[in-house]
Amino acid sequence: MQFNINRDILLKSLNFVQGVVEKKNTLPILSNVLLNLKNNKLEIIATDLDIIFYDEISDLKAIEEGNTTTSANVLFDILRKIPANSNINFSLKNQNKLSLKTENSDFNLLCLPSNNFPTFDDKFESDKIEIDRNSFLSLLNKTKISISNDDTRHYLNGIYLHATESNKNTFITGVATDSHRLSSSSISVQNLKNFSSIIIPRKTVFQLCSLITEIDDKLFIQTTVNKIKFSLGKINLISKVIDGKFPDYQKVVPKDNSKTLTVSSSDFINSVERVTSVSLDRKEGVKLELSQDKLKLSVNSTNSGDGNEEISAKYNGDNFTIGFNSKYLIDIATEIEDKNLTFNLKDSNSPVLVIDNSDKNSFYVIMPMKI
Repeated sequence: MQFNINRDILLKSLNFVQGVVEKKNTLPILSNVLLNLKNNKLEIIATDLDIIFYDEISDLKAIEEGNTTTSANVLFDILRKIPANSNINFSLKNQNKLSLKTENSDFNLLCLPSNNFPTFDDKFESDKIEIDRNSFLSLLNKTKISISNDDTRHYLNGIYLHATESNKNTFITGVATDSHRLSSSSISVQNLKNFSSIIIPRKTVFQLCSLITEIDDKLFIQTTVNKIKFSLGKINLISKVIDGKFPDYQKVVPKDNSKTLTVSSSDFINSVERVTSVSLDRKEGVKLELSQDKLKLSVNSTNSGDGNEEISAKYNGDNFTIGFNSKYLIDIATEIEDKNLTFNLKDSNSPVLVIDNSDKNSFYVIMPMKI
């Protein structure tokens, strides 16, 4: 195998590979990236056995076809430190050594044979569903904040993606919850006849967000009962899905919260961040005292002191006090598109519904905490 390629083109692909390859070295081959030069195109493949990343680069000069695998981290680190826009010559000297040469540098990387690299069934019989790239990225960002880290309930360790209907319109809806908070966001999509409801794992979600942010191509999705495929131009990301049943989340969405609090999103975020600065442990929470024209926020830490602040607000109920995990509040408030936050409340112990008036297809539920 031998080819010449621009450093920047290959580095962009290797950057995505970093989020996929296995870091624990349980199987050495999973730390490697597969380079396959065929038909004047370079295939780049990486996997951790749960996610497969495919890329195809045609902007290169192919000299001799062939393939090998080498350390993804080492190759990425070398490319990152080579001057931008450099031309690199790759040459496979033998099965165990890959040569990289630039104008002033010469590297020899150890390799493992490509026939040791895992093979996969990457066929999807379902139709491709085109989804607006930016809308789907927004859905992922709004829901991923509530993904659970509790491995004992593995079915909460991702985003539940499923088809929904409203007013004769079809939507893809994403939901995530860690049992303390819940995020839901929907986007309108046509042709969802064969879409399978699935739970996308946390790692896949974050890798997908990175890809969509960087790749300016149309986004297509295909699903089966146990895997999902995302296509962006020449890049394909195939992921196993979480095997489990997502809970009936509609049961925890408040239906009769009659008290409404409206407050400036930016004022609220800044105020929460200021008063919680006094606490070294965010789990101590922030207390909200609601009254007609103002909202008082306070933190009282037994270890470091207390902080209080008042901001303007609109509230239509009786005065009462409620406490929240401050990180959850900021996570949700940061994703709100509207200039104002709207909380629908019932009492100090019941779930609170948070609404985004600029995105009627998204909402959040947050459980209060005792302070």
